[in-house]
Amino acid sequence: SMLNSNSLPERNVSVSVDSAVRDVNAPVAVEVDRSVGEKPFAAVGGGVEDMYGEDTATEDQYITPWSVSVASGYSLLRDPHHNKGLAFTEKERDAHFLRGLLPPVVVNHDLQVKKMMHNIRQYQVPLQRYQAMMDLQQRNERLFYKLLIENVEELLPIVYTPTVGEACQKYGSIFENSQGLFISLKDKGRILEILKNWPHKKIQVIVVTDGERILGLGDLGCQGMGIPVGKLALYTALGGVRPSACLPITIDVGTNNEKLLNDEFYIGLKQKRAAGQEYAELMNEFMSAVKQNYGEKVLIQFEDFANHNAFDLLEKYRTTHLVFNDDIQGTASVVLGGLISALKLVGGSLADQKFLFLGAGEAGTGIAELIALEISKQTNIPLEESRKKVWLVDSKGLIVRSRLDSLQHFKKPWAHDHEPVNEFLDAIKTIRPTVLIGSSGTGQTFTKEVVETMSSLNEKPIILALSNPTSQSECTAEQAYTWSEGRAIFASGSPFKPVEYNGKLYVSGQANNAYIFPGFGLGLIISGAIRVHDDMLLAASEALAEQVTQEHFDKGLIFPPFTSIRKISAHIAAKVAAKAYELGLASRLPQPENLVAYAESCMYSPKYRIYR
Repeated sequence: SMLNSNSLPERNVSVSVDSAVRDVNAPVAVEVDRSVGEKPFAAVGGGVEDMYGEDTATEDQYITPWSVSVASGYSLLRDPHHNKGLAFTEKERDAHFLRGLLPPVVVNHDLQVKKMMHNIRQYQVPLQRYQAMMDLQQRNERLFYKLLIENVEELLPIVYTPTVGEACQKYGSIFENSQGLFISLKDKGRILEILKNWPHKKIQVIVVTDGERILGLGDLGCQGMGIPVGKLALYTALGGVRPSACLPITIDVGTNNEKLLNDEFYIGLKQKRAAGQEYAELMNEFMSAVKQNYGEKVLIQFEDFANHNAFDLLEKYRTTHLVFNDDIQGTASVVLGGLISALKLVGGSLADQKFLFLGAGEAGTGIAELIALEISKQTNIPLEESRKKVWLVDSKGLIVRSRLDSLQHFKKPWAHDHEPVNEFLDAIKTIRPTVLIGSSGTGQTFTKEVVETMSSLNEKPIILALSNPTSQSECTAEQAYTWSEGRAIFASGSPFKPVEYNGKLYVSGQANNAYIFPGFGLGLIISGAIRVHDDMLLAASEALAEQVTQEHFDKGLIFPPFTSIRKISAHIAAKVAAKAYELGLASRLPQPENLVAYAESCMYSPKYRIYR
């Protein structure tokens, strides 16, 4: 259909036409904003007159930023959602005015993947690989996801931890194109308006951060955007959620990082962090606007908030919104899954173990609570009793009852009867744990003495060094296996290479949240869940543990390899969805008979679409 001057109203308008070129299966957007009294002008593409008025306007006069874009020709090659690069067929090149805009060769999708992997491997610096991947995502979306899905073990450390941490630290310097929404204190009262600026309207998952506690790197302010972008790339690649249904958001309330405040390239507000009522009001407006704009069933994942805000936000909104905190709940679920499978190597039940944590923040207390919930469920003992099997050490020593008055509220359930112990090593000797879990955010805190003490107390000590990125890990895989004389069952938050000790090759698992949150989110979406329940997290942990085979155990793995992550995500999604239906929290009725098959059928595929 042809748009001409007679079809345009005689006043200021904004017209969006989505089906004007339906025969080419590509979107069209026509933005028109004409000043009252302008002369009629030629049809789109006709004439050479100064129809926009830019040439005749003086420099101090306002002009209208016209945009007429049709997803064919040159604009199609600049549209990451539809661009195929050299994979456009001869027929498509003719039908979509691409002839001459591309070299004559036509290559298939697989060859494009091979070429991109070759190019990425040329970079020796991980940050350069990260930038190459982000460039590809903004150039050819389907190629980006095919690349990530087919090379997940190699590329996961690039698009997510540990490389994403360095990317966030340098985000201001490497920032080129916005990949999400930035909401700052300056936008108070206008958040709903900002959400409407996002081009995609059917949003299913939002990952939001305020940048105050990025991995183990601290306050990175507005530059924390790398985390929501990275997480949502994994939601699509590993969990099969459509890219257009994902929305990364950074809420900028300032930063207390002096280095950033003095950095000329810093992209955020140059002021100290807002707190108290000002912070709470902005977050409340944000949560209300999200629900108003996207409905009851949009999943809001809180990411890398500081401890006090993380717990408060989760507690405040868990009864009114579909919210999930990956640092508290996601970490807990993946670690519990690892522990359930580790028991097949050490024997006994979860209730037979004694747990000691170094670190009592979001991750530590979140994992501890889920372990206690699972023990309570398995043994039918009260939660208060099952918590007594879990001990936590913070910066002031063992958390005990005599410290109760001075403890933050989220640490109080873990204050047990015991004399004070200041040193971590002394706590190990006193508590005599079978499982040691590091969530401190501080590197090299599992010293030789710590690992040797754990090894003297246990035939097969379970040691989990969960802090990210690699530099903040409590110990390395090599240290754990060497100091335990090859007896440790070890897993870490960031990846380590296989270790050879006494002629045997040890492959350590990675307790990566990416095992859980993509499948967990998919399960919520396919069931139309309206709230997150702790039993869903337990179901996800059990589903993850079921994916570990004897072949994996023989290598010392307590987590399955990432190569089969989409299959794992489908199983987790099915178990989470089943639990949502069981609890009466699902809104998508009737329940599908085979939830695993249904989950797989709902997953996004990066295969190129054929254009008419």
